Amino acid sequence: MKHIIALLIENEPGALSRVVALFSARGYNIESLTVAPTEDASLSRMTIVTSGSDDVIEQITKHLNRLIEVVKVVDLTEGRYIERELMLIKVRAVGKEREELKRTADIFRGHVIDVTEKTYTIELTGDAGKLDAFIDAIDRGAILETVRTGTSGIGRGERILRV
Repeated sequence: MKHIIALLIENEPGALSRVVALFSARGYNIESLTVAPTEDASLSRMTIVTSGSDDVIEQITKHLNRLIEVVKVVDLTEGRYIERELMLIKVRAVGKEREELKRTADIFRGHVIDVTEKTYTIELTGDAGKLDAFIDAIDRGAILETVRTGTSGIGRGERILRV
């Protein structure tokens, strides 16, 4: 089962490598990893997407809590949450394909953010399923380049991750 683990971690050199090393040393896979400073410059928020049974996720959480740099750990999938991912996709857009790609981007609430005579670069946000569905909806032969940020998540309502 997919789990989204959010952590507050001290914003210092080597903290990210220690978290990644923890996963690697124990044979856990990281499907997606995002990290950036928070409103408090001394802390970063990290979002890790991984898969495993409840027991495996419990072990991951315990190991993360033992790291000195980790301030707080929450499994977002234990409650209600919102997840989003950003994708930039450059597609070949010539002739009649141009209008169809623009329509498809509009249907998925995407934005064409760069236009040349032969290409569109489209920006899309949503959960991974939505982004995968967009890729499936267009001609794969038209895809020139794809960049995805990985999942970011936040608890819904009053549920917050703070020190």
